[in-house]
Amino acid sequence: MFEKRNERLLPMNVFIARLVRSIIIGLLAIIIALGMGMQGYHYYEKMSWVDAFVNASMILSGMGPVSTLVTNGGKIFAGFYALFSGLAFILIMGIIFAPIIHRIFHKFHLDDKERDSNN
Repeated sequence: MFEKRNERLLPMNVFIARLVRSIIIGLLAIIIALGMGMQGYHYYEKMSWVDAFVNASMILSGMGPVSTLVTNGGKIFAGFYALFSGLAFILIMGIIFAPIIHRIFHKFHLDDKERDSNN
């Protein structure tokens, strides 16, 4: 997926396309995770879709729930969803920022290679 050590740095337009693709994949992951949370809150807590959206988005973003949970099923779901959301957040940030971090490391490696070839 990414260029190898001995390959040249990608042109900026190819890099931007790679970054856009990563952002789209990250946004799709957010939509899927948010949909799972909304389904759970709607099913277990009988929340309206808007309230389920608010609670799921707040948990997914790490802010915490808005509404008080009343059912045991809802509380158990919220606990597992919070654990899932923490891992999903890390994964999604990795997907989105991977092209940027790779480009930075690849550029540093090329700089070292050029410096070694001048000695």
